Amino acid sequence: MSAATAVVLAGSRPGKDTFAEAYGTDLKALIPVCGTPMVRRPVDALLSSRNVDGIRVLAQEPERIAEVLPTDTRISVEPSGDTIASTLERMCVDPNVRWPILVTTADHALLTPEMVADFLGKSAGADVAIGVVSQDALLRRLPETKRTWLKFRGGAYSGANLFFLGGPKIRSTLQLWSSNEQNRKKAWRMLLTLGLFGFLGALLRIRTLQQTLDGVGRKLGLTIRAVELSDPLAAVDVDKPADHKLVTAILEGRA
Repeated sequence: MSAATAVVLAGSRPGKDTFAEAYGTDLKALIPVCGTPMVRRPVDALLSSRNVDGIRVLAQEPERIAEVLPTDTRISVEPSGDTIASTLERMCVDPNVRWPILVTTADHALLTPEMVADFLGKSAGADVAIGVVSQDALLRRLPETKRTWLKFRGGAYSGANLFFLGGPKIRSTLQLWSSNEQNRKKAWRMLLTLGLFGFLGALLRIRTLQQTLDGVGRKLGLTIRAVELSDPLAAVDVDKPADHKLVTAILEGRA
């Protein structure tokens, strides 16, 4: 598979960010994690990856984000759109975009080159791939962790903040994603958008995660793949103070 263009979403939610302010900043992406601005950690992992040949960091205040990133010709820091989906949809019609695209987030502080290689290798050939971690694997590694779980026949999963976009035909999927952005933490609403049959199948545990995604893919004319990451820490992001404490402990070897 050809090397991917990495997109790091480093935007902020509208309004006051009390989480960021608790750590001395007004931008979540700049929260320090073990002394390093959070956004720099996934960017450094992507720079070290042999599977990535360019990095586009998207933020509402690109100048401030650029100040904390390495000086490297492979990195560009650009203004983001109003929403994640609108930003990526705009990229889909940009003739200068180099495919495929790997999307991750500024709060993926534990991202490693190994996770990137694992995800991209398992995503090859798909139109869209979504990184997940199984509940069993994550709880074996971090028994006390609290996550949002989507439950299907065969297991429950948490998202890993890794998305693969194989080419410009995925625009229809981004339009579906846009309707989900405000409800991404509300699992049942997300399942409802997959269609009544898919929702009931998941609710009654008669459909696997991949079967559910196959159903969505048939409606959209896309191949959508669930990619289970080998490293369960791929599901740990920094979205609240408890996450910050946990990630700090992991990085310091205490968890």
